[in-house]
Parts: sequence; structure tokens; C-alpha cells
Amino acid sequence: MTTLTGATPALDFQHAWFSYGGGEPALQDITFSVPRGAFMAILGPNGSGKTTLLRLALGLSRPTRGSVHLFGQPPDKLRSWTKVGYVPQMAEGVQGRFPATVDEIVGQGLYHGFAPLAFWRSPHQQAVHAALDMVGLRELRHRRITALSVGQQQRALIARALVRQAELLVLDEPVAGVDTAGQEQFYSLLHRLNLEQGLTIVLVSHDIGAMMREATTCACLNRTLVFHGPTHELTSLELSKLYGMPVEVLMHDALHEHR
Repeated sequence: MTTLTGATPALDFQHAWFSYGGGEPALQDITFSVPRGAFMAILGPNGSGKTTLLRLALGLSRPTRGSVHLFGQPPDKLRSWTKVGYVPQMAEGVQGRFPATVDEIVGQGLYHGFAPLAFWRSPHQQAVHAALDMVGLRELRHRRITALSVGQQQRALIARALVRQAELLVLDEPVAGVDTAGQEQFYSLLHRLNLEQGLTIVLVSHDIGAMMREATTCACLNRTLVFHGPTHELTSLELSKLYGMPVEVLMHDALHEHR
């Protein structure tokens, strides 16, 4: 996807620091931007600050120093949260016999606050079905969300973001527990949404190979920013510095192009 140069970045970190309880910094002097239309991977070992970075991006924590802006505003002051879709590592809260159907989960994306007469209004089924079509789940719309595989549940959460016309999709290890075939389908979906719909994607992952193949840019994090730039410029040297051990990069094509 061609990024929108000159436009306000979807996400912008400027010399951002963060410490929990005044202790040792979890993030130190982080500066990078995510242009609109980008597909960015966030890479780093366990404890590197990736989750903290997402918390700052989503306004769940504030930087100790520096600044974070989401669509040009501090995240805690952003009023139009329909612009942002979040997909966690697992579809939280749907274990056991959770009764909601796929249709109902996706329809939650259309919620804009309490409306006493909403019960009597016609449901926005056309928008829900269009979002389900985009993620390939329309035929499963009447199933309980718990009856779906982990990969299908994650696709349903993406549909929930699409139905509200999100401009930025933030994903935290979304293919954890998904089999290889499901991962391939999931990444193909993200690639298509980025390329054809212009959706800005920020994805946290441990899968170096998949991210170098799928993402256009990456930020390598280990409390500090080790590397930020196009994925095809990421070398074994930077990865070895990131993980603290020798890492070899073997790709089938020089530019790591998507399939």
C-alpha cells in the first residue's frame, strides 16, 4: 500500500519514555511514526516493551516523558475511537459457552453509546454482512463465536473493526495458537486490507520471517529503538543486536516481497 506522505501520521512517538512506578524505564527515548497506509511490524524479545508501546498507543498509559499522538492527538483526548480497531492475542471473554453469535460480535462495532430506542431500530445487517464478506466469515454469521477456531475468532474481531470503518488496525500477536494454514489465510487477509482498502496496520509479532515477508516497515524494540525502516533493509546484524544472539536472515527474494 502506498503511504500518504505529508498527511498526519496515524501514530507518532516523539522521544517517548515510560516507567512503571518510577522504576527502571520500560521504554527509553522512542521516536518513530506510522504513516497512514503503512503495514508496520513491531518486533522484539519478551520484556522488550512491545505491550507497553501498545498501551501508550491506545491511551491506556501516558508517557513519562515525550509524547505520543494518534491521528494528531494525544490518545486520551481522541474522541473518534471508531478510527481505531484493536485485535488482542486471543478473543478475550469468549471462552466456555459465551452465547453471542458472530453477527452479534461484529455488530458491536456499530455501537456509539446508549440509545433507548435502539432496540426498535432495524439492525445494520448490510454493514455487518459486508464486513463479514471481507474477512470470509459470512457463512458462519449465525454460529456462536465460541464454535469458531482461534483464527476465525480473530477474523471476526477484524470484521468488528471494519464495520465501524476503522482507519488503523492494531494487532497484538494475533496468530498465537493459530495453525499454519490459518496463519497464511490471516496474513493474506491483512495484506489485502492494507493493499486494497488502505487500512493502516500495526502488528506486534515474534515471527520474524512472517513479518519480513508481510510488513512493509518495522520497528525493532528492546526498550530502546534498535531499528526502524523498511523490512527489506533489516539485516542479521540488527536482529542479532535486538535479540542478543546471532540471527541469520534467509529470504527467497531480495526485497522480501509478499508472495
